[in-house]
Amino acid sequence: MSKGSYFVRVDDRRYLPTDLTGGAWTEAEQHISPLNGLIVHAVDRFVAARGTDDLVISRISIDILGVLAIEEFDVEVDVVRPGRTIELLEVTVTAAGRPAVRARVWRMSGADTSSVAGGPADRLAPPDGLSTWPMSELWPGGYIASLDVRPVTPPQPGRTTAWLSTQTALVAGEETGPLARYVALVDTANGIAVRRKPTEWMFPNLDLTIHLARQPSGDWVGLDTTVTFGPDGHGLTTSVLHDLDGPIGQANQILTVRPLG
Repeated sequence: MSKGSYFVRVDDRRYLPTDLTGGAWTEAEQHISPLNGLIVHAVDRFVAARGTDDLVISRISIDILGVLAIEEFDVEVDVVRPGRTIELLEVTVTAAGRPAVRARVWRMSGADTSSVAGGPADRLAPPDGLSTWPMSELWPGGYIASLDVRPVTPPQPGRTTAWLSTQTALVAGEETGPLARYVALVDTANGIAVRRKPTEWMFPNLDLTIHLARQPSGDWVGLDTTVTFGPDGHGLTTSVLHDLDGPIGQANQILTVRPLG
């Protein structure tokens, strides 16, 4: 497995991506997945600098406004809706003088609801003992090459359940929280359950929305993923998110589907 890091900090807001962020569609552009984790890391740093509170992230909605080259970019966090129990933050990633990604992050206060907690109880078979899937045979790029992907069952067109992990640090020399590390891998979902060969069809996602019922733990991201192509050039990737203790939430990605050539 690759080590190193996906990003190197240049100053308080500026980062330099490494080749390990190289995208699956074009290796000279960043795969958005590590950047999504960096957005959460920027929120964590913003909150810590302001004064740590008891709010946790419950929803992350990310809009991809354009591609990002493997060049320096800025990340800025702003408060949209302040509050002691509910807060909305906005994160803007600016590259080459233009906004390239915007994210809105809801943070909510917690409470002890263990007596009424419930939901889907099915856990995925654990990754220990599962075979590693060489996804680099399907997708190019430094990001995909940095992953350890272990399917729970053999991947099928439009349907895959798999565990993902990486030994690559998010930011060189910095401790990152468990949610930032987790979110840094979620956007891989659109690449693990391909319906058509990516050499024949393009189906990049325009966004990523994550809803969380609880916070993740551990180093493994479980994706129970289904990809749907509609008849009019649109598609949808839907994933139930897991950690080793079971389901933690859901993720959705809208796709633009078009043939190559």
